[in-house]
Amino acid sequence: MKKLSLVICVWNEEPNIKPLSEQIKAALEGIDYEAIFVDDGSTDKTREEIRKINDDRFLLVELKRNYGQSSALQAGIDQAEGDFVALIDGDLQNDPADLPMMLKMIEAEEWDMVAGVRANRKDGMFLRKVPSKIANYLIRRATGIYMKDLGCTLKIFTNDTIKSIHIYGELHRYIPALVTLEGATKITQVDVNHRPRTFGASKYNLSRTTRVMSDLVLMVFFKKYLQRPMHFFGNIGIFTLAIGVLINIYLLVLKIMGNDIWGKPLLLLGFLLVLGGIQFITTGIIAELQMRTYFESQQKKPYRVKRVTPAKENI
Repeated sequence: MKKLSLVICVWNEEPNIKPLSEQIKAALEGIDYEAIFVDDGSTDKTREEIRKINDDRFLLVELKRNYGQSSALQAGIDQAEGDFVALIDGDLQNDPADLPMMLKMIEAEEWDMVAGVRANRKDGMFLRKVPSKIANYLIRRATGIYMKDLGCTLKIFTNDTIKSIHIYGELHRYIPALVTLEGATKITQVDVNHRPRTFGASKYNLSRTTRVMSDLVLMVFFKKYLQRPMHFFGNIGIFTLAIGVLINIYLLVLKIMGNDIWGKPLLLLGFLLVLGGIQFITTGIIAELQMRTYFESQQKKPYRVKRVTPAKENI
């Protein structure tokens, strides 16, 4: 088993492959590692450049089409066999020279995850830095994961920690939150080098904003209600149903007193609230059944054990 597995997702990064592979070799000299390049459906000669590395420690995983960064990361993580798994961008902006320091830190201090913080970002102000700061602030407030730079790919995990989660959609930004949900409590961050992009063009644009916000709503639900969805849907349903019932009782009293209630907007509102409340409660019940199926069908536990030690007195 390798000491370190390095997962690098690439998409049309042809000119960056050779210098990145050379930097990895230099930075990780003396460390038993494997470097897993995941080609996310590149249309240039990225794959050919990876094959030219001609080193047994480098592995190429080719995806059939462009699935996105989250799926590509998951494909690389699934292949990783090292005691520790590191994630790094393939555009040369992350510096492989930071890896030995992070590896030593996670091993010596027994962290579950060490995340990089781009101390001096070399990106554009309005298209990258400002949206990133806003997103980091919203994610920190919503998830309770108070990390400075959630957008930095450069991270290192214990194998058990990173294999405990599944990344899809745009959830690669929420990896710290995901591993925390799975019981990782020892996470930290450290300043790392960040370099300007030398070759190629950034794959980032503001069109991702809505997807990030949608995933943020999902993460908040995961954090608070993943194991008890009925508490979320049921509370809304009971509140909505109660208001609807009160409105209908009020209208019934008016009707008994001889008032004409037909056609009143309040009547329609009362019926809609009752129906909506019933639907929310029913959705909560279905979600609870699905979570029971999720845990029991995969023999997953709603908890993770850190360690088991014999309880005996020292004599």
